[in-house]
This record gives sequence, C-alpha cells and structure tokens, in this order.
Amino acid sequence: MAYLNLNKSQLVNLEYSLYREMLRTNRAGSYSSTTVTGCNTRKYHGMLVCPIEHFDGGHFVLLSSLDISLVQHQQIFNLGIHKFQGNHYEPKGHKYLTEIDMDTTPKRVYRVGGMVLSTELLMSETQEQVLLRVTLEEAHSDTQIRFKPFLAFRNVHDLTRQNMMANTRCEALPNGVKIKMYQGFPYLHMQINKENEFVHVPDWYRNIEYIKEQHRGYPYKEDLFVPGYFEMAIKKGESIIFSASTTEAKPAGLKAKFTREHNKRIPRDTLLHNLLNSAQQFIQKHGKSYRLTAGFHWYNERLRDTLVALPGLMTYQEDKEPYLNILDQAVKDIRHIYLAESEAGLRPCIKNIDVPLWLFYTLQEVKTMFPSMNICARYGDAMEEIIEYILRLKNGPISIDDSGLLWTKMDGIPMTWMDAIVDGQPVTQRPGYVVEINALWYNALVFYKEHCEQQQKDSLKLSALIEKIKTAFVEKFWNEQGSYLFDYVDGDYKDASIRPNQILAVALPNSPLDIEQRKRIIDVIKKELLTPRGLRTLSPSSPFYQGLVEGPQNQRDKALHQGSVYPWLAAFFAEGYLSIYKENGVTLIKRMLDGFEQEMGNHCLSTISEYFNGNPPHQGKGAVSMAWNVAAVIRIIKIIDKYS
Repeated sequence: MAYLNLNKSQLVNLEYSLYREMLRTNRAGSYSSTTVTGCNTRKYHGMLVCPIEHFDGGHFVLLSSLDISLVQHQQIFNLGIHKFQGNHYEPKGHKYLTEIDMDTTPKRVYRVGGMVLSTELLMSETQEQVLLRVTLEEAHSDTQIRFKPFLAFRNVHDLTRQNMMANTRCEALPNGVKIKMYQGFPYLHMQINKENEFVHVPDWYRNIEYIKEQHRGYPYKEDLFVPGYFEMAIKKGESIIFSASTTEAKPAGLKAKFTREHNKRIPRDTLLHNLLNSAQQFIQKHGKSYRLTAGFHWYNERLRDTLVALPGLMTYQEDKEPYLNILDQAVKDIRHIYLAESEAGLRPCIKNIDVPLWLFYTLQEVKTMFPSMNICARYGDAMEEIIEYILRLKNGPISIDDSGLLWTKMDGIPMTWMDAIVDGQPVTQRPGYVVEINALWYNALVFYKEHCEQQQKDSLKLSALIEKIKTAFVEKFWNEQGSYLFDYVDGDYKDASIRPNQILAVALPNSPLDIEQRKRIIDVIKKELLTPRGLRTLSPSSPFYQGLVEGPQNQRDKALHQGSVYPWLAAFFAEGYLSIYKENGVTLIKRMLDGFEQEMGNHCLSTISEYFNGNPPHQGKGAVSMAWNVAAVIRIIKIIDKYS
C-alpha cells in the first residue's frame, strides 16, 4: 500500500473528501489543483492554471475541470462531480471512486460495474501544460471514453458568468481542438495521443458553486463553458494521454512525454519525500533566474517568507543551485527595497525592518551547508550595507536608540510579521521595542562580527555595540515575574502576552540570553503555546485568545494572530529546545514531528497549510501549502538527525 492512500469509505463521504485537496505545480509557474474527488471547491481550483504575461503575469484558470465518462452498452457513466444550488451534486462520480494513492503522481481508481479506470495527473516541468493519463484496467465489453472540458478563462481571484463577449468557436488541431475565449489570452490547446471525434455541443453550465468561497463570505457561483466532448474507443489495458496546454503539442509524443515527466518525480513513500516534493513546488523559473512562491493558491513572492524558508527547502535537495539563485536575488531585492536612498536620503517609511535581518539567519544556515563557501566574499558587502543602514536610522518610524536597540512605530501600520488589519486598524500593532526584531538584530551583528568584520576591514567596530545591546535586551525584555520575555515594550507599557516571537531569542545561533533564561523561556512556551502543528500565536490563558479561525474575512483576520498555530515557528522551538535538553529532548520533538506526519493526509495532501486552529484538533486553514511551513518540518527532521 502507498504511504498516503484514501479508500472508498473516505472518498464517498463528501464531508471528509471535499476538505482534502491536491496540488501540483511546475517551474513555469502553472499549477493544477482540486479536491481528492475532483470537485472544485475554490475559485482558485483548476486543472490548468497559468501565469499570463499579457495580464502582468497574474494567474488565470483556463481549464477548470475535465469530466470523464465511460460508455458501455449505450449507458453513460460520468465520473465527474460539480456542486450546484441546494447542496446538489451532479454528476456524482465520486461514488465510483474506490481509492486514491499519492505514491508518485495522484492516482484515482474508479470502478463502474465490470470496468476499472485509473487516472494519473502531472504537470510538464517547463511548460504551461497538464497531462492526464487514463488507463482502462478492466473491461469485459466494448468501451468508449469521453472527455468533457469545462472552461473558465478568468483570473483566479474572479468568477465568470455567461456573456456575449466570449468567443466559443473551436479550431481543429491534430487529435484535438484549440480555443481562445477572450482577447489577450493564449489559446488553450486540448489534444489526445489517439485519434478521436470531437463532438461540438457548446453549452454554458450555470451556477456551479464553490463551497470554500461561500464559507469565506465571498461570491461563490460561476458559469463555465463546455465546447463539446472528445470521444474514442478504449481497450482493456490501454492508456490514453490527454493534454491541455498553451502551446500546440505533438500527439504522437504525449505518451513518451508523460513517462519522462513521471520518472522525474520523487516517490512519496516517506514523510521526508512528501516534503521534498512539496518543497520543489514553490520554485519558479523566470528566464535564467528563479523565484520562490510563498504559498498556494493566492500568494506570490514574499521576501520574509523566502529568507525564512530557504534553509529548510534546500536541505536534502541534491540540486541546490536554484535555491542559491533565489538567495542572490533576495539580496538584490533587499538592496533595492530597503537600502536604496531617495533624493531626500534614507527612505523614511520602510516597514518590516526584520526582513533584511533575516538575511543573516539565512546565511548562517547556508554556511553550515557549504562550509567551504566564503560567505563574506559573496555577501559581505550586502551585510555591511544593511548594518550601516540601520545604524543611520534616527528619529523616524524605525530608529536605533543609544543602547543599540531598534524601535519601530507607525500609527495604523503593523510593523512585524503579525500584520493583520481589520477596518483600517492593526489587530496586533506591537509598537516600540519588538522582541524578535531585536533578537534578529543582535544575531546579525554577532554573526557579521565573527565571520566578516576583519575581511570588511573592521570598519564598523561592533564589539562595544554588541555588548551594549546584550545588556539592554535583557533589561528591556526580561519578565522576571513570568520567567519569559515581554513581546514588546512601548514607553512604560510592557506587553506580557505570552507569544511565540520570543522563541527567536532562544533559537537563533547568537542569543543575548544566558542558558538559564533560555531554559525558562522554552519551558513557558512548551506549556502555553506548543501544539502538534507548531506554536500558537497567543496563549489560551490570554483573555484575547481565539482558538478558531472561521467566518468572513474580517472575523478571520481578527483571530489570525490571536491563538492560531503557525508551523514555521516549530523549527525554532525544536532548535531552541534541543540546544538546551540535547538528546534528552529528542522524544518530545519526534512527537511533534508525528503531528506533522498526520497532516500529510489532511487539508492538502502531502504538504503543510498556512496556519491551524489553536484549539484541537488543530484544523488546517488559509493557504493550502506554505513554503516556510514545509521548510520548517524539513528542518525539524534535520535537527532530530543532528541530535540523534
């Protein structure tokens, strides 16, 4: 049996199966995603979703879904499924599903009377193309197969309705057709490796519903266009390849191409292999350079996520060059966004000052992977520029005080990663001296001094500053009464909320805290924040704690950092915990890893969601696959190996 397998009793239970999704991506920036039954529940779902340069590279759903039907003795058995008004599903193809396994590619197996059909889907690595292989495993009579495409041709954030502007005319191709419904879009080429008849019966299927959008309080009804269907005979044991692409394919080569692409895949036979597959899904190639998508389905590139995720994502990968390419690009982005001066001098309102400080952490991790790499020769100038930039910040929304600590505050603007805004106001403002920003600042200075200052001609003279910050950090943040760190300090106000941000002061390679302080903090975090899916963003003992993230957007945003669980923080907990408890702490971290292994079969199969409810059973929420969360679990595996 495959590592990850769903059986018939699970699949026919729509309450169970519609919550579980699948995602496949490629290096061209395209993806294919739906639920395990094939019923789309989000406007972001689609069989072929592509970036289109004509529309500034945004993602667009071209092929929403593909219904497959088997025909025997003039009886038609439709294996598709769509939701309509009144909790009505038509057709009900899920009742024929007997199993799904994720060993190499998602494989669905359908049983219809004496017929058994399997389907396997994958993306072409470098093209906007999805390939579907269908195999008739069993049949005792002559069998026909039909492919009925449902077309959307719209942005992933929008929905489409029947309209007079749509061009519904199809043009013939070898073993297929092509169609372009609106100007500016590419043609969608739909072809099959076998001769077939395309039956042109154009129609709009109205008011298909997406229940995830309905639950989130968004518009959720859509009309999809069906131009007709492809029909051909299929024999027992025969495989047929269906291709949907923005470029014309050669039908005779589709079977060989599917095999080549299939052979590139890492088998999903362990937790680590699932995560390594997922790690590669975030990589996109643009010309000769690479970029990192923060998450699916609606995130693009986010610099903080990139820097936090890179060390974990590249661990265990044989080819690390794409990740180093991404790191080099991140350095360029930091210089452009944070360090470039305006005509008036320093940029006055750059928020998220922690982002350039994360670069030092990323480089620390990269140095452990490449001991022979001269980090300073490659990145020393950038590190020096960041430090010099920060040391020049005075009397603005971000400034450095006489003790060397960083202070950040802008009315109405969240300045940290906890950046939810509701009705124009931050939910967690966290103004003043912020604990993780200053922990990152201290870590950056020590790393630079130890590894680069001499090579950079000792120009910054950091020793005295580092000692001042170390003393000031403890004086500013240490909560003697609670034996942990204040989350932020603003004037006389010291926020004693137990939040996970303090874990960085424990887990980063260079900490301003002594071993006893770090141990006391870890013990508090373990007691108040640790769950099987990561660290809560707020202790349940707080009157502001919200353990469930649900309802419309504003309601969800209010709860987002008030108790929800973020897996990316779990790697820092593991690092900090084992740095104190060594081998004696491995059992606890392994139990935490077991929680993530269970998650391989939830929400989006073989990956890690954006965040989780703070209350058990810690249901996955938000984006279905998040780069820094996948990276964190890979890091935990590596950390356990280190101490085992």
